[in-house]
Amino acid sequence: MDPEVQAHLPLHPRDHLILLALASGPMHGYGIIKEITRDSGGTVAMDPANLYRSIKRLRRSGLVREAEEVEEEPPSERRRYYSTTRLGDRVVRAEAERLAGLTVVARRRRLV
Repeated sequence: MDPEVQAHLPLHPRDHLILLALASGPMHGYGIIKEITRDSGGTVAMDPANLYRSIKRLRRSGLVREAEEVEEEPPSERRRYYSTTRLGDRVVRAEAERLAGLTVVARRRRLV
């Protein structure tokens, strides 16, 4: 595995959920929160403070960036959109593969 990717693993569950949401494309904060709620079947409710603190950390880590241009109807100057970087894409994919491997182990042990 690429050492640059491996340095970010394992991801904190909150960070993984954010990166999974952004895998659908650029989103603003409220859109990310809605996507996380949908992806988790309503079991994870992320509040804006934790979301933006996590996004700030993910940006510093080079996994997320502010999206440059996003078409929005109606346009809003207040919303900031975020997207994954190439490294972020590779990291979220590697984390998904890591978790899939653990799920195989759980199934083998009849936990799932």
